Amino acid sequence: MTAPLVLYSVEQRIATISINRPEKRNALNPELVSLLTETLIRASEDDEVKVIVLRANGTTFSAGADLAYLQQLQQNTYEENLADSENLKRLFTTIYYLPKVVIAQVEGHAIAGGCGLATVCDITFSVPEASFGYTEVKLGFVPAIVSCFLLRKTSETIAKRILYTGELFSAQQAFDYGLITFVTNKEDIHLKVKEFALSLCTEASANSLMVTKQLIGQTTNPELENSLSLAVQINARVRESADFKKGVAAFISKEKINW
Repeated sequence: MTAPLVLYSVEQRIATISINRPEKRNALNPELVSLLTETLIRASEDDEVKVIVLRANGTTFSAGADLAYLQQLQQNTYEENLADSENLKRLFTTIYYLPKVVIAQVEGHAIAGGCGLATVCDITFSVPEASFGYTEVKLGFVPAIVSCFLLRKTSETIAKRILYTGELFSAQQAFDYGLITFVTNKEDIHLKVKEFALSLCTEASANSLMVTKQLIGQTTNPELENSLSLAVQINARVRESADFKKGVAAFISKEKINW
C-alpha cells in the first residue's frame, strides 16, 4: 500500500500537515500540490483547529519540482502549463489568505518552490543546517509565482541578488533577509514550534488573528492578485523556451550547463 503524500493530525487545537514524500526529498508535483492545498483548506474548516503547522518528513523540507514533473512540463501545451501554474498559485495563495495562522517548521533544505512554500507561511522556524534558495535561473526557468510573495518579505535589492544568482543561502541569511522568523536548533525546533503555536491558541482571539492576517494581506499590496495573474502567464510561457528545455535536459542527465 502506497503511503499518503500528505499526513494530517490535530492535537491541542494545532493541526499538523506533513509532506510525506521523503524518498523524493519531498519534491513537488501536481498531485502533491493539490493535496497540500486541499489539506490546508480542510484545516481551515476544522472547528477543532486554531493554528496550522506545515512540516515535512525526512531530511529535506522540499527540493522543489519533481524530476518526472520537470520532464512532463517539456511536453505540455501552453494551456496545460497555464493550468499547472494556476495550481501552484492556488497553493501559495491558499496559505497566504487562509483565515488561520500557518507556521512552517523547516528541518531541512528548502529549494526553489520548496523555498517559496517555506517563506510564504505566516511564521517560519528553521534549523540552522537548512539551506534556502531560488535556483530556477540555473535551469533556464523563472521563480515567477514565488517572486510575488518574496518581494513582500524582503527588499528589491535582496530579491534581485538571490533571484538573479540562484545561490543557496543559510537559514541565518534567510533570517537576515527577512524571509523567516526564527532559527532554532534541531533538537529544540519541535518544542519551540509547539510552544509558539500553543501561545497563539491560548493567548490570542481566533477572530483577531484572522482579521489581523486579512488586514496585513489586503493592505500591504492590493495589487497582489494582478501580479500573480501575470506571474502565472510568465510561468507558462517560459516553459516553452529553448533555455528551459536545455536546462531541464542537462539537469536530468546531470550535465553541467554552459549558458
